[in-house]
Amino acid sequence: MSYTRFLLACTLLFAATSSSYAADQQWIRVSSEHFTVLTDAGDKRGREVLLRFEQMRGMFAELLQKTRVNLSKPLEIIAFKSDKEYAQVAPIVNGGPLVAPGFFLPGEDRNYIVLNLFEDDSWRAVSYDFAHMLLNFNYPPTQSWFDVGFAEYFSSLRLDNRQAELGADPTVAIAHARDLGPRQSAIASRTFVDVLSAPTWMRIADLFAATRDTCFAADAAHSTIYEAESWIVMHYLVNSNKMSETGTYFQLVELDGVPIEQAIQKAYGLSASEFEAAVRNYFQLLKPQFEGQVPPKNATAFSVHAYASPIPADTMGASTKQVTEPQARALVAEMAARIPTHREQAIGQLQSVIADPKTDNGVAHRALASIHMQKKEFDEATEELGKAAELDPNDPWVRYELALVKYHQAQSSGGEFHGLANMLQDLRATVDWDPDFADAYHLLALARLEGGGNNSALEAERAAMALSPRNLSYVLGMANIYIALKKWDAATVTLERLKTSSDRQIAHAAAKTLNDLPSIKKYGILPQPTEAAGSQPPSSRRESPLSAQSREQPQTTEGSSEEKQNTTIAASTSPDTGPDRRPVQFTKGKILAVDCSQAPAAVITVASGARKMRFRTADYKSLLLIGADQFSCDWKNVAAAVNYKAGKTEGDLVSLEIQ
Repeated sequence: MSYTRFLLACTLLFAATSSSYAADQQWIRVSSEHFTVLTDAGDKRGREVLLRFEQMRGMFAELLQKTRVNLSKPLEIIAFKSDKEYAQVAPIVNGGPLVAPGFFLPGEDRNYIVLNLFEDDSWRAVSYDFAHMLLNFNYPPTQSWFDVGFAEYFSSLRLDNRQAELGADPTVAIAHARDLGPRQSAIASRTFVDVLSAPTWMRIADLFAATRDTCFAADAAHSTIYEAESWIVMHYLVNSNKMSETGTYFQLVELDGVPIEQAIQKAYGLSASEFEAAVRNYFQLLKPQFEGQVPPKNATAFSVHAYASPIPADTMGASTKQVTEPQARALVAEMAARIPTHREQAIGQLQSVIADPKTDNGVAHRALASIHMQKKEFDEATEELGKAAELDPNDPWVRYELALVKYHQAQSSGGEFHGLANMLQDLRATVDWDPDFADAYHLLALARLEGGGNNSALEAERAAMALSPRNLSYVLGMANIYIALKKWDAATVTLERLKTSSDRQIAHAAAKTLNDLPSIKKYGILPQPTEAAGSQPPSSRRESPLSAQSREQPQTTEGSSEEKQNTTIAASTSPDTGPDRRPVQFTKGKILAVDCSQAPAAVITVASGARKMRFRTADYKSLLLIGADQFSCDWKNVAAAVNYKAGKTEGDLVSLEIQ
């Protein structure tokens, strides 16, 4: 069937199905502690889906020894009871709907997971993407092999109501989903065990230096060995209890700039060649088990490890809420509109919903607003959101989308935020609704900075960074806040780190801002805007946050009266008479004590080898802090890395990293 004919058939099927929705489908929302699923498959199946996602979340926490797992962007799960319904919204691959029984759909405001419950264990089709998503929200930046290896290892997960199993070759059970899904790969006919049985592997140092994208761009064989070897390295690290050493390795290469082979030696106590030999020997030991043969009698490693279910089925609480048929249609169309091949069909569905006063609902208008926003039709988007608010005044998504429209409109025009006071209120309501929504905190930081609330902007950006530690736009946003606060050293340290990022946009923006710092210090003017989307406050297009302070600001409820008074004082003072030219120095050690008796000033005592050093900060609340959510006056025997400027009796803190 040609693509055009297929699309026409889908459109007709969509129309025919919509007329009989009410008779054939009963939609519900089933919610557990961390997830919600919209489904037409009934309460029992909905709870099964929730259980599997709660179990996956629990296994992630167990593998990475996490006591808290952030879900820093809202996740919506839609589960269809039949493959016919699923095919109507599944992405088009090779001229037809995706065969894999599930897919992950990322978005600016939220992520989606869509499942076909007609097939058993459809959640396994998204386990790889689910692992990547949780890594992004809960683990510091790493080299590519770690993310690929962990996600491959995690995608071998098998679950039932009592136990979990991990470690099998992930290509065996889900080869068809892998071949036809979003992760196009060359492993349709070769398993990872087949690939690793060949004598030629990538050198460990080369594997650790490579990226997934460069390997996939090279050739199919190169990408396959990269995936397979990343998987077996992760298998070795997890089952040899070397994850803590792996954390040390990443600290050495990512933060301290130690070359890869030296970092392997320091972290694992093995040379790169010895480490590679250990992984190869580990694979040879497990190979008979992977191939279904009897393992050697002296085998101490096992290919598959069984765990007790992290969430027993009888302990998971869940609630169920009925969803009307028109609202369900709108919710499904809201998701489908984010897939280019289904956008026009989804728009037709949404328009049919709002055309009838009996079926009109806020979700449909909210979804249309999102489409208008993508097209930069901001007035139309705002109008649709106004209608959505009238129909459902309690929908928190409407308030966030209203703020998002203002942000994108300012980005597009190069102007200021319109309706800043309302934007601040909407974002405050959003983070009250979802305290883990990292992007909402970041947007709140930009809005507060626009309004002159620099200290409250710092607080919001820190919250965003804690919830999503890999998002470099947040870090660049923090650098801009430091500039607004005239914390030149903290801004410089942050920008110096960012300018070496593999993200070219972020690196370019950081380098340009570093180059502009002398002008900003002297004149309070930022010569030209940066290009990194979402990283630069819209108010900084023609002026820096320093010069923005001198403008008359709208009255808002954000920030304390003390902060507003300090902002007024800062606006009336002249820029610094000269830069602090002392070089930034670095040391590592253990925090022995913290003296907060002169708060907000603080003095920390650090043991570095046999030497004790004292470092002071005038305000620990605004200190550049990495690896901890907030400064603690109770730290003792805590490993730390310190950037400082030397003084006569004690150093001045520039940044502090808790390790």
